[in-house]
Parts: sequence; C-alpha cells; structure tokens
Amino acid sequence: MPVTHSVPMARNQRPSRPAESGVSHPSPGTVLDRLTAGANRAARITHTEHLPPREGRHALWPDRIRPEVINAIHRAGIDHPWAHQAAAAEHALDGESVVIATGTASGKSLAYLSPVLSTLLDGSEAPNGRGTTALYLAPTKALAADQRRAVKDLAAPLGTRIRPAVYDGDTPVEEREWVRQYANYVLTNPDMLHRGILPSHPRWSSFLRALRFVVVDECHTYRGVFGSHVAQVLRRLRRLCARYGSDPVFLLASATAAEPAAAAGRLTGLPVQEVADDASPRGELVFALWEPPLTELHGEHGAPVRRTATAETADLLTDLTVQGVRSVAFVRSRRGAELISVIAQERLAEVDRSLARRVAAYRGGYLPEERRSLERALHSGELLGMSATTALELGIDVSGLDAVLIAGYPGTRASLWQQAGRAGRSGQGALAVLVARDDPLDTYLVHHPEALFQRPVESTVLDPDNPYVLAPHLCAAAAELPLTDSDLDLFGPAAPALLPQLEAARLLRQRASGWYWTRRERAADLTDIRGEGGSPVRVVEAATGRLLGTVDASAAHATVHEGAVHLHQGRTYLVRELDLKDSVALVEEATPPYSTTARDTTSISVLDTDTTVPWGEGRLCYGSVEVTNQVVSFLRRRLITGEVLGETKLDLPPRTLRTRAVWWTVTEDQLDAARVNPEQLGGALHAAEHASIGLLPLFATCDRWDIGGVSVPLHPDTLLPTVFVYDGHPGGAGFAERAFHTARAWLTATREAIASCECDAGCPSCIQSPKCGNGNDPLHKRGAVRLLTELLRGAPEDPSSGD
Repeated sequence: MPVTHSVPMARNQRPSRPAESGVSHPSPGTVLDRLTAGANRAARITHTEHLPPREGRHALWPDRIRPEVINAIHRAGIDHPWAHQAAAAEHALDGESVVIATGTASGKSLAYLSPVLSTLLDGSEAPNGRGTTALYLAPTKALAADQRRAVKDLAAPLGTRIRPAVYDGDTPVEEREWVRQYANYVLTNPDMLHRGILPSHPRWSSFLRALRFVVVDECHTYRGVFGSHVAQVLRRLRRLCARYGSDPVFLLASATAAEPAAAAGRLTGLPVQEVADDASPRGELVFALWEPPLTELHGEHGAPVRRTATAETADLLTDLTVQGVRSVAFVRSRRGAELISVIAQERLAEVDRSLARRVAAYRGGYLPEERRSLERALHSGELLGMSATTALELGIDVSGLDAVLIAGYPGTRASLWQQAGRAGRSGQGALAVLVARDDPLDTYLVHHPEALFQRPVESTVLDPDNPYVLAPHLCAAAAELPLTDSDLDLFGPAAPALLPQLEAARLLRQRASGWYWTRRERAADLTDIRGEGGSPVRVVEAATGRLLGTVDASAAHATVHEGAVHLHQGRTYLVRELDLKDSVALVEEATPPYSTTARDTTSISVLDTDTTVPWGEGRLCYGSVEVTNQVVSFLRRRLITGEVLGETKLDLPPRTLRTRAVWWTVTEDQLDAARVNPEQLGGALHAAEHASIGLLPLFATCDRWDIGGVSVPLHPDTLLPTVFVYDGHPGGAGFAERAFHTARAWLTATREAIASCECDAGCPSCIQSPKCGNGNDPLHKRGAVRLLTELLRGAPEDPSSGD
C-alpha cells in the first residue's frame, strides 16, 4: 500500500485560483443565520447538521507511473496524489479492475488518468502497430466533451503520443475515420458503443485489439433498466475484445455508494476491487433541512397545500445573491431551472438592476459554447447565482461556491451528496440546504434527518438478467459474431433459455457453428438502451414540421397526450394531437401558466409467486404480475403555487405490462385488530399504497415515477385485501425486489411518514399522489396508520428468509 501522510485541510488538489475582488467567503453558519433572519423563516428549518472539516492524506505515485506523466501532473499544480488515487492506480497497473467510490471533487479523474496515460505512453513506443488504446464511457455527451478537454490540457506536455478524441453522434463523418484509425483515447457514451462501435467492430479491429483500459465514469448513474442495458453492452464489448485477443481492465468512477464493488461487478460481469476511503480534504459543511410553509390554498378534498419548493428556492437564491454568496440551486427539471432563474432575476431587479444579470440558468440542451461561457462566468465571480439541472451535477468543474440549494430530494442519497459537494470545492466551509417538495418522501426526510445523515447511501439496483433487456442484446451479439455455447456464461444464467424463444420468433437461427442473426435490419436497433422498446413517439412542431425530439413509447400516453405541456430546450409547447397509429405528437409553441400531470387507473393479476414470507397472519410476497394501465385524465397545476386549476378527461387505450411486484395481504382478524371497518378499508389500503410508493426511493435507487401501485379490498388472486407495488418496466427493474428485501424498514418508514404529518385527513405531504387516476379518493389516513401498525407487528427481522 502507498505511504500516506496528512496535509492541511484547506489544501485542495486543484491549482488554486486567485480570490476574486469583491467576493468573500463568509462562514456557512453566518450565511444560514442571514437566510433565517426574515419573518417566520427560522421555523422552516427542521434540522441542521454540522459536518466537521477533514484533513487530506497524501501518498506517493506508484513507481510504475512514468516520470513524464508525473511531471505533467506537477505542471497542473498537483504535487502529490491523495492516498485513494495512488491505491486505485496500483490496482489498475496490476491488471485489476477497480471502482473508485469517493466524494465530489476528490480527484477520481486523476486516479484513473494517471495509469491510463502512463500505459498509453508505453504503447506509443511499441515498434509495430498502433500501440495501446483506452476507451472512456460517460453517461452524457457533455461530460465526455469536458473530459476530453481535461485530458488534452493535462497531456499537453506529452505531445502527440496521447491522442484523445470524442466519438459520438455529434462527431462529423469526416473525423470518424481518423478517430477509428489513429486516436488512442476514445471518449464516447454507452449509446454510441451500442449502436455505432460494436455493430461496426471490424472497422474498430485495430483499436479493440490494443484495448488495455475501459473507463466507466459516473457509474452510479447506470441503474434500473438503463443500467441493465449498459451491463449487457459491456458484456458484448468484452466478448469482441476477446475475439481480437485483448482483455481490458475496467476502471470505474462512482459517487459514494453502498457496496460499490458489488455494483461495479454486476455492471461489468467481472470481479472488481474497491477504493472507497476518501483521502481528500473537506471544509466544514453546514447542511440544513428546510420545509416550506403551508399556504392558504387548498388542494383536492380541501387538503392543505405547501408553498412550492421552486418558489421557496427562488427566494433563497435571491437572498444569497443579495448577500454576495456564490450559489447554485439544483432542480430536477429544465423548466424548474428556468423558472427559478426568472423569478430570482425579477426580484433582484427590484433591489438592484445590476444584480439581475448575475443570476442565470444552466441545463442540458444549451450549446457547448453557452455552457462554457456560463461556467467561466461562475468561476470568475461574474455570476453569483445559478439554477441548474443535473447537467451540472455530473462531473463538471465548478469550484469556489459558498452554498448549494437543492429544490426537492434528488431521488437518491448519492445524488444528494454529489450535489451538496459542489459547495466548498476549494476547501472552504460551505452551506447546503435541502428544500422539501410537498410529497411524502421529502416530508419524511426533513422530519427524519437520521434517514439522510445516519444511513449509508443506497445500493445501485440493476438486473442484467431481465429477459426484456437480455433478449435484444443476445440478438445484437449474434449479429456481431455468431453466438456459441461458450459465450453464454458471459451473458448470465438466463441466456440459454432465451435462445430457443428467439429462434421461434425467427430472430436467430441455430447452425452447427452457433446462433446467427437472420434479419436484414440492424439488430442493435431492436432496443433503445435508455427506453423501453417499441417505436418512440416523434414530437413534431405542427406549424413547421420540424422534429423536436422523441419520447419513449411507454411514456407517451402520460407525457405527450392531447393537452399536455411539453418542454424542449427551454421552450414550452402544448400537444395538439397524439397520433398513436403513426407514433407522432403534434405540438405548438405556447406559454401556459400551468404544468400538466397525467392520471391513470390500473388493475393487476398475479402470474407467478416466487417467494412468500409470513408476516403474522399476513403475507409478504414477490413475483411476476400483469398490469393493465390506462391514462384517463390530466390535471393542470398553476406554475408557482402548484394549485390545481382543473382536470380534463382523456380517451386513450389501455396497455398491458408484464413485470415484477412486491405485495402484502392482511386477514379479517388483522383488520379487526387494527379497527379498520369495511367502509374504511378501501381508503386505508389506498393511502398505504400511495405513501409506500412515495417512500420506496429511500430504499431503492428509483424515482416514484419508475414504480406503480394497486390496492384492492378483495383481490381475485389472493382472496384478501392486498396492496401491490410494481416495477414500471417490462420484465422488472429490480426496484420491487429491493422493496421485498427491505420491506420491514420501508413500511415502517411509510407508517411514520403518514403518522407524523400534521394534516387531519391526508395531503400531498403524506397520502395524496399527483398521478392517482381515482382523484385521491377514497383515502383514510388514520386507517392506514392502524393497518400498517398491525401488519408490522408480525414482520420478521429479515423478509428474505422466507421459502
């Protein structure tokens, strides 16, 4: 192991920037005190967590890193690596795949770049052929472009021996041949690997033959169905590399995550070493949980409505800008980012017109030069405030921030800490504020801070063996090279049973030498690795015929139905018509003062029960189900307040989905013990279902929109009152399975979330759902609490111990 020693806390590894004139770095406690000085502001803070500063621990570079690379790193202003960087480089040079799972701004890029650049230099001295190559994969094109710039700058002293190049959908045709033939560090994304590189592998033969390293950046983003697809793409890459005689080492970079080596192993199919002891320094972090106040407005059935996280965050960003505190506000949607920026600018103009120009929005969809300009303005202090989507979260270099505002829980603790880590990136203290949305999960978290600060980050959930994911990749692999029996272990235990089904569907044909792709069309086009299959719906501007983009077929009914508000690159459109036959949504530009939310109804049938665990007299089950879903209407909500303006009926056909689910049943005796009578039963089950869907993202890396639920007072398959929660993806995505294995903790949190809400009969903070097709009726809050209390009374410690 490398020798380590401590360094002063404030010594950041990046070369330090001179302090900007007129920009101070007040202590985070002082900044928070100023934010809470207004009327009733202090009461909105439900908890404040103080994370102490941490000293950094340096080490020495492994002696196998070439001196030229170490000198280039010195020229960048970095004298010594942190201990975790040196440890990761050792694993890489030993030929061991490794995942680096450390905090934001901990120098993960240098941890993998140092061995990669050193090995590329070794390869450049090979007497024959191309030498050594490396492949870099990023989840977004923007991040790959950023990394290319970083590599080019770092490797500038090494001359033409390091030849980085981006290869993605934006690469001009005339440049692509040069990249294939001459680049030795190719930066791309999983989509291009799936559709462009692997199907054309003969043209990449010299690159693949020399491939020594595969870098998988931001690997914690590969979860659920998308992560399962990427896992199979990486298995196809490994298979082709073996065909050309190479066996690359995988270097993965992740935000802090639970069991990173296990998750990286599921993603790559390889044993992976783990480096998770973050040796970089950190300044003091003050983390506040903030709950917006109740308004005088009323929602469905007279439920109280809180002020929106968007409006509250815009106010806080305004106040921070007035204080001269450099800040970023993270928000989940592009529209939200634009809205926070506009509101803050309007309010700043009332104070000082020059301040309005010092706030801007940053999101995906901007041109690269626009994004670079905004980043430079934030670095220099020209911009004081920015509202941003996750386009800024993923690895972009932004340092010198004093505060981060997070408008709504971002879905996982890993993302929360990644966003909070953007503040204090130059080593100084920082403030982070989580502003709760009016929903069960956010409300639970701001009143249960231990769920954020005393629990490890969640496991990354993916299921490469999902047959709906695996089948198209077996076809793609067969089209690349005929599949043989010896290949099947690589693709997992579900592969052998799928081959006869693919042959019966006339997609593959078995011959003596293996399984062959039989069709003329490209096998890689069978699946969109970010979507669900089926023809994507094209979004077309009615007046011009211009194609704005596409929407997954599975999401089209809920997102581009007639009357839906559709956002594209900062512009707002209304859907005029959804043509399901031709898979086209016609839209026209508009500026409605509302957003839209689809509502649906669902029925469910049990196909197969894999596991049943007794919970007292009740049962917890996991298995396969068929879900029939129909979008029936949509709500219009006022943008700033979230007030419901009206509901419009829709006439769309039902759709079926075969997927995986977790469900629980209760008996009549349990209902009697819980004092839930027949008139209350439907509302109690319905309320428990809504709240449990809202809380599941705390236990599985999913969004509440990735899952669905059904509650039935008497289900025909169980013959008992039953609540189902299912994966919203064909074949499942691993979320329901995670719910099954954490059911006791998950349903305990659900009960607490309902019981601790201050409303009388239910509200959006506890049991009302924005996508309920039954208009949130019936719901019975107290009945749900009593029912869950009785169910949990019989829960075993480990729900996975059943037969």
